Amino acid sequence: MKLKVAIQGIKGSNHHQVANEFFGETIELVECLSFERMIYHLLNGTADKGVMAIENSIAGSIIPNYNLVYHNKIHIIGEHYLSIHHNLMVLNGQSIDDIKEVRTHPMALLQCMEFLKQYPHLKLVEDVDTAETAKQIQQNGYGHIAAIAPKMAAELYGLQIIAPEIQTIKNNATRFIILKRRNKVLPKEDINKASLRFITDHKRGSLATVLNVMSDCNLNLTKIQSLPVIETPWKYAFFVDVTFGQYDHFAKAKSLLKIMSEDFTVLGEYKNALLP
Repeated sequence: MKLKVAIQGIKGSNHHQVANEFFGETIELVECLSFERMIYHLLNGTADKGVMAIENSIAGSIIPNYNLVYHNKIHIIGEHYLSIHHNLMVLNGQSIDDIKEVRTHPMALLQCMEFLKQYPHLKLVEDVDTAETAKQIQQNGYGHIAAIAPKMAAELYGLQIIAPEIQTIKNNATRFIILKRRNKVLPKEDINKASLRFITDHKRGSLATVLNVMSDCNLNLTKIQSLPVIETPWKYAFFVDVTFGQYDHFAKAKSLLKIMSEDFTVLGEYKNALLP
């Protein structure tokens, strides 16, 4: 039986590429047009694993996804970095002069804005997914619409790339997290990264004290993101990623942080991925 992997987007998207690179190409893809739908499939057992973009080196964090993972009690079991390559693609035989509209995911629009400024006549339209736009152009024969999508989408849907690598910053990468409903237990010697969530009180220096504990336990803080606690106005939760050389150091930090912070949760323990 093939592994069922839920992604945000469809075949040809960056999520599809990450799923292939992380799990191999023999998977059964569960296509979802929202992150909420992807979580639904994990919770209902119609997908075994999930792939979720969490932050981009240019545009920053995809903030709602942190709460999606936490509130649905989903576990992070891995991560993967993908170099992002945006390409302008159209129906075969079309040129930039034929195009009146460019459709793609809002993140892709943001990352290609310097290129798009060269063509002020183009209408920029946000869509749910890069590859979905490419598919619609092919299926409906849209001769006046271009998509910004990965090369894989052009190959799958028979489109022509008329402007490759149009992202503003060429060294552009997105971090994806690999999800599962129940945590996958790796051998401790293979675990060297963790994602945590906690709340501190309003006393002066509370956050600094927690961060000092991490430092004293030889944890390296690689990410910190604060989000409002929806149920309690003006209270904030902190989502952090830490790396460590020895699991024992992390275990010691966990025991201390459970005491020193409120609502301490380990979102996942996994292996640190290599940067592209």
